[in-house]
Amino acid sequence: MPEAASAAAVRATIGDSEFDRDTAVTRRAPGVYDLDLSAGWTIINAVNGGYLLAVLGRALGDALPHPDPFTISAHYLTASQPGPAVVRTETVRTGRTLSTGQASLFQYDDEGNEMERIRVLASYGDLDTLPDDVRTSAKPPAIPPMDQCFGPEDGPAPVEGSSAITDRLMLKLDPATLGWALGQPSGRGEMRAWFGLSDGRDADPLSLLLAVDALPPTAFELGLKGWVPTVELTAHVRCRPAPGPLRVSITTRNLAGGFLEEDAEVWDSADRLVAQSRQLARVRLG
Repeated sequence: MPEAASAAAVRATIGDSEFDRDTAVTRRAPGVYDLDLSAGWTIINAVNGGYLLAVLGRALGDALPHPDPFTISAHYLTASQPGPAVVRTETVRTGRTLSTGQASLFQYDDEGNEMERIRVLASYGDLDTLPDDVRTSAKPPAIPPMDQCFGPEDGPAPVEGSSAITDRLMLKLDPATLGWALGQPSGRGEMRAWFGLSDGRDADPLSLLLAVDALPPTAFELGLKGWVPTVELTAHVRCRPAPGPLRVSITTRNLAGGFLEEDAEVWDSADRLVAQSRQLARVRLG
């Protein structure tokens, strides 16, 4: 096998992947972490909100005594830019099964003043200690097989502006939610896709925080265009995902006053609901 083909066949692993390197934080002092936000996770020139959530999630995972995010709520205050940043964390409470902390990410303006970009409050635990009892009426989304779905590489042109993040994702969209790409949006606030990282790294709790905010916005299928900035995003991680591609389903039921909600479900290859989220986002009308 040629050397290039052999290298391409090597799958990245959890802890040794582009996602892990680009979400890495360096502890400067207790509760204070330095990092660089990568330009590789931007769309329409904005740093993706799920990527930012994963960065803060990694810092809190180091600062708190429990390893896994169970619930994390983020308020996006100002737009983050690629480049240096600092995360400051605070332990709010530590218990036997759950610990709670908060964190903020800061960057600097042209005069060197700190600007808070995002603030989160989160509870952490250990997913491996949870009982197996599941009682649910939720069902995995009905998405066609992956070879019948379409990715960014199949489109006539990328979304206007930067689309660096699409090079780092394995994204195959359900054709039923792709009318917007053909100039024929369905009017339904739905988006469904197979999801993974392009280097083959399997999902873990931190990458689930990316998955809930990595699909094109449902606003596109509502016939709207342009950036849909997140105001607030809450994610729940329900269990550690099995290896293999994820299925992500996002729905919007209500757009009013220039804001819409997006409810996301993430399912793993074992047909388990591994993450859920709701976010409030702003849309530009007219």
